Amino acid sequence: MKIAFLFPGQGSQTIGMGKDIYEKYEKARNVYEKVKQITGTDIAQISFNGPEELLNETKYTQLAILTMSLSILEILNDNKIFSDVSAGLSLGEYSALINSKALSFLDGVKIVQKRGEYMQNLAPKGNFKMAAIIGMTDEQVEEICKKVTNGFAVPANYNAKGQVVVTGDETGIQEVETIAKEMAAEKVMILKTAGPFHTEKLLNSANALKKELEKVTINDFKSKVIKNLDGKPYSKDDDVKDILVKHIISPVRFSKTIENMLKDGIDTFIEIGPGKTLSGFVKRTNTNEKINILNINDVNSLQQAINFIKEERIK
Repeated sequence: MKIAFLFPGQGSQTIGMGKDIYEKYEKARNVYEKVKQITGTDIAQISFNGPEELLNETKYTQLAILTMSLSILEILNDNKIFSDVSAGLSLGEYSALINSKALSFLDGVKIVQKRGEYMQNLAPKGNFKMAAIIGMTDEQVEEICKKVTNGFAVPANYNAKGQVVVTGDETGIQEVETIAKEMAAEKVMILKTAGPFHTEKLLNSANALKKELEKVTINDFKSKVIKNLDGKPYSKDDDVKDILVKHIISPVRFSKTIENMLKDGIDTFIEIGPGKTLSGFVKRTNTNEKINILNINDVNSLQQAINFIKEERIK
């Protein structure tokens, strides 16, 4: 069995996420308490009770998703379940780096807190939206964005085969929606995450984060992590801090990430955190091999995953 951990990013949050895990496992509660001590934010309160407007603020969303993912990771590790490789979508890459020990828990939480604050507070003013275009190739989506004449729109997340997320201002995304439908897109879905994420418009946020990253230590990787920037594993020669700065203003290449995991022989994908989005990306990308796709977002799915892995190891 060759295991990949996948960590979700912004947009997967929901009120109450992680609450039953928090209530059942002391180790999970300890993670939330550590995050509160490090950041001064009661992220359990915001995650479990909201209100939704508060949870959806980028500076809290990122911290809430990270904390839930790390609390689940703690239980998996306690059950001797570890990854051969890991990756995360956007924000989720930080969970993967903490999982690999390249970032310490302390540094990882501090940086994600700052990242969320900078992406919220230093973003340009304007009414930005994000839309997922389903059923078109990467090249077709890029062509659609080039055709936009009234506003700004660029690909931000190459999620999976036939699914690309575009970000832009309101007029640009409206035009994208019209052109995509004219070009027979299967579906265009406006997302609840809104911002010019993974574009040059967040250059101020990236520059601010660069200064924060100078304060942290990058440790040796204890397990492989595939980076968003190009869908390839981090190497010992990579400048991790520079990559994380570029990460904010560059498109996410998650489809390549999954493709490379499949080529590497990964047969068990475990999504760790709210939602099932990344599991869906794996299903869209995988065409031939019989693989296991698990997602953990509550007590039941956590226990099912633990039981499944233990049973598979006995075979």
